[in-house]
Amino acid sequence: MKIQNVHDLEVKLAETTPELIDDLRNVEGDIMILGLGGKMGPSLAKLAINAIQEGGLDKKVIGASRFSNKAMRDELEAYGVQTIAGDLLDENFLQSLPDCKNVIYMAGNKFGTSGNEHFTWAMNAYLPGRVAEKYKDSKIVVFSSGNIYPFMPVESTGANESVAPSPIGEYAQSCLGRERVFEHFAIKNNTPMVIFRLNYAVDLRYGVLCEVAKSVFNKRPIDITTGYVNVIWQGDANSYALRSLRHCTTPPQKLNCTGPEVISIEWLAGKFGELMDKPVEFTGTSAPTALLNDASYSFELFGKPKVKLQEIIEWTAHWVMNGGEDLGKPTHFQQRKGNF
Repeated sequence: MKIQNVHDLEVKLAETTPELIDDLRNVEGDIMILGLGGKMGPSLAKLAINAIQEGGLDKKVIGASRFSNKAMRDELEAYGVQTIAGDLLDENFLQSLPDCKNVIYMAGNKFGTSGNEHFTWAMNAYLPGRVAEKYKDSKIVVFSSGNIYPFMPVESTGANESVAPSPIGEYAQSCLGRERVFEHFAIKNNTPMVIFRLNYAVDLRYGVLCEVAKSVFNKRPIDITTGYVNVIWQGDANSYALRSLRHCTTPPQKLNCTGPEVISIEWLAGKFGELMDKPVEFTGTSAPTALLNDASYSFELFGKPKVKLQEIIEWTAHWVMNGGEDLGKPTHFQQRKGNF
């Protein structure tokens, strides 16, 4: 199988599973997605719509975002998502949003944090408190980041949910701030939540695999100082997030979301070199630690990701070699000081 274009990619990202449909069947009420307009939101909304339709479920999917991309908003509306445009930091707009029994919180700021720290903290640590009060009677799945953990030895399986946070840099610190604020209001208001620690989602237009593949294809040296990563197919991550609505607790359940492999960047680049018939050049020396997360608990709840690493590698190589679209949003996975 090859993914030939954006339409094929969007279809693949929004493929349902019987397990997702069954879980949503057991979730009462509609689903509100806050921060719908980011990298993952549109495909998550489409996945939810597909599961609702295929399962014959009586639910609506509603999404709020600034929607600076009007074409995206129109596409989502045509798909069946009810969209509401506005700034979540605007208190009047936030309070005007409809009540909803289930909330997926995806709003946040990462890129451009350096030099704009005040906005990052407002989005990542102030807004969560306002949302938690607005939706105190809902279940909330809060998108967070594996960046809240310390770097782990590369020979380990990574940090599981019992590892104490030790965020590096203001972005990661603000992500922990988001978690702590939501946690406070969960306990104060008895609001069931899951803190969904994602690290790193990929599709073919962005992510670690796309970045390494493009470097190989364009014969650019690859820095292997940060020599190991975890990734998960975005469609699997979105499915886990929706299914997490069944696992919300007070205090909040912490849940790592990533793939099962600790991936060597050197090995990954070599795979792309073979598929593309390109030489591969490296710079730097692999550090003994990296940002690695152990998602074993999520596999107990949901099973391992449906899309395998080898499939994503092959799809990504084909995509890059054929000039596929790039969102231009680098992960900065190489960063070891937390500067974004």
